[in-house]
Amino acid sequence: MQRSSIYLLLISVVGLLALGVVMLFSTSAYAQESHGDIYYFVKKDIFWLIIGMGVCVLGAMTDYHLWQRTWKIWFGVSVVLLALCFVPHVGMKINGSHRWLNLHVLVFQPSELGKIAAVFFVAWWFSREETDPRKLLDGFVIPIGVVAILLGLIAKEVDLGTAALIGATTLAICLVGGANWMIIGGLCGAGLAGLLGIAMLIPERAARMMTFMHPESDKLGKGLQQWQALIAFGSGGFEGLGLGNGRQKLLYLPYAHTDFIFPMIGEELGLIFTWLVLLGFILIILCGGLIAANAKDRFGKLLAMGILLLISLQAAVNIGMTTSMLPNKGMPLPFISYGGSNMAVCLFMIGILVNIHRIGIPIAPVPERQVVLAARSVPRI
Repeated sequence: MQRSSIYLLLISVVGLLALGVVMLFSTSAYAQESHGDIYYFVKKDIFWLIIGMGVCVLGAMTDYHLWQRTWKIWFGVSVVLLALCFVPHVGMKINGSHRWLNLHVLVFQPSELGKIAAVFFVAWWFSREETDPRKLLDGFVIPIGVVAILLGLIAKEVDLGTAALIGATTLAICLVGGANWMIIGGLCGAGLAGLLGIAMLIPERAARMMTFMHPESDKLGKGLQQWQALIAFGSGGFEGLGLGNGRQKLLYLPYAHTDFIFPMIGEELGLIFTWLVLLGFILIILCGGLIAANAKDRFGKLLAMGILLLISLQAAVNIGMTTSMLPNKGMPLPFISYGGSNMAVCLFMIGILVNIHRIGIPIAPVPERQVVLAARSVPRI
């Protein structure tokens, strides 16, 4: 099963990517930011898909121990790029958030690079022989303190969702690495309380929280997206309205091609395809878990687990948000939503999983009978 898990993983990823391109053809033509070109987002998505496939092959062909040796470079570059988001004419401010860098050739979101940099560091830290995860300093203070540098910059961008995603992944790796689960539980509670406190201090985030509690109270305001998403799911039913026949993308549901593409799948392709999307992510989780369990060393296990958590938690947040099970938070659905930097980083992480699988495949032992026959066939001198 461990040997065949990589094929199921790749089939699931390719299936989700194909569905994402198809749905982008269907939904992006009506986006307000299309600049008059109905294929504007499709062309940019294919451009990023080509980049993503390239870095995926790079990650698959490169020995994953390289990331163990170069984590400082990744971490330092991520900090610098995150800081540049606040520099005028370099960083871009969209909808009140400083999340993007305008590199002229492309627009990049540095927090995506920060996610993988954090995983590289934490996996390296808990794979060191000198690290004793049972101690408070080694198991909590140092890893969380270092990752807090990234979290502070990302939170300053007003991207609390990505900050929470990185924080949750870091704590999970600490737990897998051997840290005390009671302390981690306390930190999770404190972190959640702190995140909610910060969100309530930001008027826009506070309004989203209140709307989540009572979505019917503001159907045309903060609750518009989630309310229209529920209408999309209900309209699609079991079989859907047919590809291209969705109505919510006609400017009723904002960002139907990005964060809220999952309801459009439900409306146009029906409940069946939403189940298939869930099945795809479940297979990624199961196959990724097998790869992590059979990794060659401790760094490989922790790295694979961190990658798996980043992808699965992001998918869970997006699906929970679009189905009104979680508060509204701008976070794309991996491999499906439009979002170039997120797609490229997710494919890079899949490539790393492939490499961990390749190096971790055990060599099948040669049967004793074949060894004896081979020895007999050697000519005597």
